[in-house]
Amino acid sequence: MENSTKVTQFTLLGLTNTPELQITFFLVFLLVYLINVLGNLGMIVLILLDSQLHTPMYFFLCNLSLVDLCYSSAVTPTVLASLLKGDNIISYNACAAQMFFFAAFATVENFLLASMAYDRYIAVCKPLHYTSTMTTGLCARLAMGSYAGGFLNGSIHTGDTFSLSFCKSNVVHHFFCDVPAVMVLSCSDRRLSEMVLVFVVSFNTFLALLVILISYLLLFTTVLKIRSARGYQKTLSTCASHLTAVFIFYGTVIFMYLQPSSSHSMDTDKMASVFYTMVIPMLNPLVYSVRNKEVKNSFKKMIEKVKLHLGMTF
Repeated sequence: MENSTKVTQFTLLGLTNTPELQITFFLVFLLVYLINVLGNLGMIVLILLDSQLHTPMYFFLCNLSLVDLCYSSAVTPTVLASLLKGDNIISYNACAAQMFFFAAFATVENFLLASMAYDRYIAVCKPLHYTSTMTTGLCARLAMGSYAGGFLNGSIHTGDTFSLSFCKSNVVHHFFCDVPAVMVLSCSDRRLSEMVLVFVVSFNTFLALLVILISYLLLFTTVLKIRSARGYQKTLSTCASHLTAVFIFYGTVIFMYLQPSSSHSMDTDKMASVFYTMVIPMLNPLVYSVRNKEVKNSFKKMIEKVKLHLGMTF
């Protein structure tokens, strides 16, 4: 494989070249990003300040909000800047950095969702052993393992992609430096790199999905034994938010990455990418707050405290 790199920068085609649509997209994505930042930061602050939310479930949710904020921020500000200024040039190193951080944090989310499924399984199937099983040490190890796996995955994808030679076109048919969109530009033989991409994504995705599937199979087996309709409904409601996040996240990942680059339609990929880079990070805090009574009650208490403080101040 030839290692000489002749391309020093890339041109991102973006979402559209029509000026009127660029303004519309800028305003829409800016609004989505602001909701994303406020929602995820708000969730983090809420969990940190309310002692009643200092439980394993909310520890993982706090990390999920942080990861959503980070992997969205690896992409969205660049997109907004290109829509506003019309400058779609990104340097070689900036492209590699964007790819690394996006792949890393997206993988961290993958493993965090699996950890949250295991937490729900213990809470429902072994409630008497919950506090002794989901200890602070175990939660910390699961979180650290998720981050370690994420950053290892980001390193593999970035190293694998940028070990290729780019000596022809430098035009990326995408709005950010995603692995398939950059890899397809290589003038090297990329069959091995594509195999590595599919294998690593498949391994990470199906490992996490296996944990989630087993956890929920055992969980639903336990739920079916609950005779109380109220208890049955309460148990399902605690898992509904997590299941919603799982379906949205993994559906998009499988669609995007578990196929060779020759099968990719870049226009379709761009639409799917908008969904998982901008919309999913915005949806997660909304899903977990709207469907969660503890979060809603904590939010109400915080609003009351703020009102009381403002009243005393003025």
